[in-house]
Amino acid sequence: MKDKSILFNELEVWIDDLVREKASKLNKLQNITKLLKEEIEYYNWVGFYFVDKENLEELILGPFEGAPTEHTRIPFGQGVCGQVAVDQASHVVQDVAQEDNYLSCSLDVKSEIVVPIFKKGNFIGEIDIDSHKVAPFTDEDEVFLKMIAEKVSELL
Repeated sequence: MKDKSILFNELEVWIDDLVREKASKLNKLQNITKLLKEEIEYYNWVGFYFVDKENLEELILGPFEGAPTEHTRIPFGQGVCGQVAVDQASHVVQDVAQEDNYLSCSLDVKSEIVVPIFKKGNFIGEIDIDSHKVAPFTDEDEVFLKMIAEKVSELL
């Protein structure tokens, strides 16, 4: 695998291109999830959750890449994604087996990182990454995903 900082720098350029292309917002988000899953070997599930406009205390699954999930709607406070919605801060869970508030999507998932997305200071959604490895995420992943969250907020 390439050095993480080099890989993340290359991906940032590709994501800038994806954001600028003439496509629907939905297609752009789908392309971002696909790129991250394909290019980062320990990103085994990549998806977006957005605040439901009708029920402001629930997240709805948006575009994702990876195995299907039964968690298409998540109440605030439930699971790591729901907790990020409440805290409005990133959560890194290096071993989901040690997490009391974890919603299991697959027995293969060993760790998770979730980063909030804000628009004009308001929480609107999040990026959720699951990995089949224990403890693969570093501060670099969080910084990288926060950058993506900012670019995504500009799309929405």
